[in-house]
Amino acid sequence: MVKVTMIARVTDGLPLAEGLDDGRDVQDVDYYKQQMKALFKNLWKGQIDVSRMSVESGPYVFHYIIEGRVCYLTMCDRAYPKKLAFQYLEDLKNEFERVNGNQIETAARPYAFIKFENEEVIMTRNVQEVLGVGEKLDQVSQMSSRLTSESRIYADKAKDLNRQALIRKWAPVAIVIGVVVLLFLVKKKIY
Repeated sequence: MVKVTMIARVTDGLPLAEGLDDGRDVQDVDYYKQQMKALFKNLWKGQIDVSRMSVESGPYVFHYIIEGRVCYLTMCDRAYPKKLAFQYLEDLKNEFERVNGNQIETAARPYAFIKFENEEVIMTRNVQEVLGVGEKLDQVSQMSSRLTSESRIYADKAKDLNRQALIRKWAPVAIVIGVVVLLFLVKKKIY
């Protein structure tokens, strides 16, 4: 799985954009980011001239492609297929060039192409999350009501079964006693 992605200009090593796709669970994410920046520095100094490469580092693998004086670098799990990683980088490159192609050479500050979401998008997402929580609470309330009514039905059926069991247990005894008493009374009246 892709953990961290960075884009940098090769001519001076300036980071243009960065994204943590699934890097929240990565131990020492800052350490690996420093390794990524060191790789950019080596590219900038001309120490590495391969345009497509994979570099292993601990439990992760760095994959990068260089095209048009821009390096697209991602860090993935070792088990993540190389083909998918490079396809991801190709798609990222195409989209980045489409959106920012004419501004790449003129960017003067690090991370110039990281776009911050506007407040409206954030508020809309928050409202949707609150509505989702409200719907879940409604579902829990309905389930609770249903369980309450079903437990009452269960309690009534349990009482009815107890009554039937009591009748089945003591009815034959009561009938025998009733017949004996009746015979005793009839015998007294006859004699």
